[in-house]
Amino acid sequence: MSIEEWKKTKLVGVIGMGDMGRLFANHWNSQGWKVLACDQESHYEKLKEEFADSEIEIVQNGHYVSRKCDYILYCVEAENIGKIVSIYGPSTKVGSIVGGQTSCKAPEMAAFEAHLPSDVDIISCHSLHGPKVNPEGMPLVIIRHRNTEEWKFEFVQSLLESLKSKIVYLSAEQHDKITADTQAVTHAAFLTMGKAWQANGQYPWQISRWIGGLENAKMNISLRIYSNKWHVYAGLAISNPAAKVQIQQYASSAGDLYKLMITGKEQELLDRLTAARDFVFGGLKKEHSLLLSDEILEKFSLGTKPLGETQKPNSHLSLLSIVDSWHKLKINPYDHVICSTPLFRIWLGVTEYVFCTPGLLEQCIKHSITNQDFRPDDLEFVVAARTWSKVVSYGSYKLYEQEFNDTQKYFAHMFPEATRIGNEMINTILSTT
Repeated sequence: MSIEEWKKTKLVGVIGMGDMGRLFANHWNSQGWKVLACDQESHYEKLKEEFADSEIEIVQNGHYVSRKCDYILYCVEAENIGKIVSIYGPSTKVGSIVGGQTSCKAPEMAAFEAHLPSDVDIISCHSLHGPKVNPEGMPLVIIRHRNTEEWKFEFVQSLLESLKSKIVYLSAEQHDKITADTQAVTHAAFLTMGKAWQANGQYPWQISRWIGGLENAKMNISLRIYSNKWHVYAGLAISNPAAKVQIQQYASSAGDLYKLMITGKEQELLDRLTAARDFVFGGLKKEHSLLLSDEILEKFSLGTKPLGETQKPNSHLSLLSIVDSWHKLKINPYDHVICSTPLFRIWLGVTEYVFCTPGLLEQCIKHSITNQDFRPDDLEFVVAARTWSKVVSYGSYKLYEQEFNDTQKYFAHMFPEATRIGNEMINTILSTT
């Protein structure tokens, strides 16, 4: 059957009309697919009014989506996937296909296997980007978990390929390992920066020592993360066991490196970070071009550098800690570039810049030992890293939400500008790497 024939005969359903659910529903509708969608029943009237002029059919709850649709995509928080599938899963249409968009697939697959009828196929996905990013060219994982007929896979594949994303085929287990490797510590680092700046009562774009190329990337991405909803990051961090281990190691690395800095153990610090550099970046070929440069990032600033002011040396503890943690966990970040998010590519790019630019790592180490300008900032960074590690280790979504929202409120007034500049920065970086 052709795609055009499927569009005439197949019904696509979205359960959960948050930001990502809306992205899928609106896109498929724009491509000519018939779409049914729902959210919490309490949102029904408001959602129906909002989509009154759309061809998307808003229904009262997931039972109406499940019993009618040929492909049903659950776009709900990882925290709630089990509960929601247990309610609506038994209503799933005979012979249909179900998938989910959660960031951690282990609980999602467990929910599907426990609550879906045995005659239902499971073909899931995960778009590895936020709802504010154009999906074209971004990684999109397809997970063929339980598939009885080839045409069903082709049907779902045609739906997802219409997003024009970069398709990657993985198992649920492979997905969770790779997303932990590429996203868990990346998110933790940027969340930690924001909390540290808040603890110091700083808006870093107002402070000259924070204004510069690499600092622009840190600020823009940290604010970009805090401008989203907390559950986007909580699901991966708390539900994925590998993510917990990595976030814990990141906090440990930050603490260990900071202790070496303040006790003046320069040679021990150099030896440790040189070993980390050799492990992570030692396999790069001589002709390898750096993913990013300070010059590329220089123009994406939230603040204005004072006239004549030059970029001040920085310990770059957040960057040193990520490479140290990769080394300790024996993770090679380049193994997963095919599944990398824009944030991960930026994070890999700035760490690569610090570690692979001749003399820059040594400068960071020397500065961290001899200069105290960033000591208060680094102290708060270590405390914040441990805070996030503890929150994740407790497995408490409520505590995660509280910590996230507390910092989110502090920076909220800058989100529109940060989003605008962040989008420009990401588009520039993706077009040049």
